[in-house]
Amino acid sequence: MDAAEFRKRGKEMVDYIADYLEKIEKRQVFPDVEPGYLRPLIPDCAPQDPESFEDVFKDIEKIIMPGVTHWHSPYFFAYFPAASSFPALLADMLCGGIGCVGFSWAASPACTELETVMLDWLGKMINLPEEFLAGKDGQGGGVIQGSASEATLISLLAARTKTIRRVQLEKPELTEADIMGRLVAYASDQAHSSVERAALIGGVKIKNVSSDDTFSVCGSALKKVLDEDKASGLIPFFFCATLGTTPCCSFDKLLELGPICNKENIWMHIDAAYAGSAFICPEFRHLLNGVEFADSFNFNPHKWLLVNFDCSAMWVKKRSDLTGAFKLEPLYLQHHHQESGNFINKLDYYYFHWQIPLGRRFRSLKLWFVLRMYGVTGLQEHIRKGSNELNKALLKSINEAKKIHLVPCHLRETFVLRFAICSRTVESTHIKFAWQHISQLATALLKTWEEL
Repeated sequence: MDAAEFRKRGKEMVDYIADYLEKIEKRQVFPDVEPGYLRPLIPDCAPQDPESFEDVFKDIEKIIMPGVTHWHSPYFFAYFPAASSFPALLADMLCGGIGCVGFSWAASPACTELETVMLDWLGKMINLPEEFLAGKDGQGGGVIQGSASEATLISLLAARTKTIRRVQLEKPELTEADIMGRLVAYASDQAHSSVERAALIGGVKIKNVSSDDTFSVCGSALKKVLDEDKASGLIPFFFCATLGTTPCCSFDKLLELGPICNKENIWMHIDAAYAGSAFICPEFRHLLNGVEFADSFNFNPHKWLLVNFDCSAMWVKKRSDLTGAFKLEPLYLQHHHQESGNFINKLDYYYFHWQIPLGRRFRSLKLWFVLRMYGVTGLQEHIRKGSNELNKALLKSINEAKKIHLVPCHLRETFVLRFAICSRTVESTHIKFAWQHISQLATALLKTWEEL
């Protein structure tokens, strides 16, 4: 395929993708296939001679689409949101076209510098404390990981290295193996399985901290297990707090947990993979209060912020704690700018020190495109997903039907429908009826608006 044919086929593929997304509602959300469906549909080995693009293209609908679970379907309610948008898709095309492998500044200066700036942009959008930003002279900074699982693992490994070095200074008689055998990580009993997996890979013990009746971990629960383990000679070193747990979207109590972790020299990592995008809205930002006590923080723009997978944003308060755990500088990866006294305020521009693999894609392009083309207000509207006009129309429908009666209010700039329990004789059956009635009218209204 030469450049001329690429232009032609590229346009065809863009049209196909646009049609797919515009008409996705008509596709069955979950495929009607059995395990192993695909193998009989394709040859046993690769073709000896080249095939035409037309042949490959027609097999998309014939072979691939019958086995696709359509994550962007409006009928998809499983797992978690897989955000996407046309600006993000265009940026991914450019990323693939440029094809750089941005493990260091010299490997591609724009790839490295744009990522640093975009993570500062995003950090400011959620009002992260200044310590987490790279800025001009900051000690923190952000990095795009492939997933929240990677962010948790990286944080745990950095915490492990930092603790081993600290304990060896305090007790030189202990070997690294002695310390490793006594290290313990902690997470909520509602935490994602990736936290346990990180401990497994890191070769350390992990214990669940019991959540309360709201499925949140509170300070007293953590303190209890820490006291017990320290009395047994163990060394607590890492706690993963979750904001928006997988089973029920519960939030651990950062304002109680943070001071305990700081006092006990425990690295606190915050996993807000799903819920973190909501913090760009001021009315939800209080849910992040306590992040100032954390050593690292992560959320996934690819789950709710219109950036397609993979784009997991991670920040550290002190990047030297992170890079110090993974720092290797073979001669072939060094460049003459790094010895310059004014090299971009001496920020560590070896991004492979911030992650497991060496190579990395130009993922910050997706953030750059999306943040610019939607703006903060556009993304906030996406998170809120209910315009004032739509809420006003819903209230009009409810009150015109005359089966129930509601009145509105304004919460700052947002038009809100109030539901107050007023009558002495109200029972749960009345509440259920009202909710069903509201749901039916809202569904009908949304369908009408989508057709406009």
